[in-house]
Amino acid sequence: MKSRPRPKRPKIFSRSKINRRTRSINNELAVDEQEEFIVRPRNKAIYLLPNAFTTGALFFGFFAIVQAMNQHWEVASIAIFCSLILDGMDGRIARMTNTQSAFGEQYDSLADMVSFGVAPALVAYEWALKGLGKWGWVAAFIYCAGAALRLARFNISTGIIDKKFFQGLPSPAAASIVAGFVWLAEDNHLPVNDAAIPWTMFFLTVYAGITMVSNAKFYSGKALDIRYKVSFGVMVFVILVFVLVSTYPPLTIFCFFLLYAFSGYVLWIWERYKNNRLIKIAHEQEK
Repeated sequence: MKSRPRPKRPKIFSRSKINRRTRSINNELAVDEQEEFIVRPRNKAIYLLPNAFTTGALFFGFFAIVQAMNQHWEVASIAIFCSLILDGMDGRIARMTNTQSAFGEQYDSLADMVSFGVAPALVAYEWALKGLGKWGWVAAFIYCAGAALRLARFNISTGIIDKKFFQGLPSPAAASIVAGFVWLAEDNHLPVNDAAIPWTMFFLTVYAGITMVSNAKFYSGKALDIRYKVSFGVMVFVILVFVLVSTYPPLTIFCFFLLYAFSGYVLWIWERYKNNRLIKIAHEQEK
């Protein structure tokens, strides 16, 4: 008697295919989970447009050093401000054109060290600090070292700190204080041989160098978007700024950056006062 053939299992219920499909699904899920934790490499491309502005900023920084060696103090100071303008444009252009890269960040830091670290220190030393002897080159070195430390800390803290504020005085603002005072004094023909001028330069140079490595917060301006609508009062304020700058650039620019250099400590005092007041109110409510 012939035995009946054993019925075959339908293909849709085949264990081997189910197992293979399950393994493939699990592998896909595992790959997806791993991709979430993969640190993708930073963009290492070299873009022409933002790096051209960085090169221009580096050129004016080097030009300021050359002019300081030739004792053309006013031209050297103006060159540092030209470098500041180009340095402020390269980052915004890179963000607007989506051409940010790791190369651009490192190149910008090296250019800033020359334009806002070495150049202002050398200009200040050759102009007035040289007459103070060892105190002069010590002040210039404090400024130069402060700029290097400020830029190094900024590089390692990118993407961590609040973008609305800088930690420490930005190196372009510090350079503007030093170069602005040289420009103001030369424009008014102040006697550099007088003891008051070198010691004022000494104080400004040391203050700028120390403030660059401080923990005081300074408004960055990165949150300001030119595409946003503004009130009529803001436009009036912008017009007044243009009028003041065009009327007497050395005094206006120097006073602006000097006030900005003190704004971080004013903000720190205000926050301490505000926190102490909140703590006092909390204690009174507990009683």
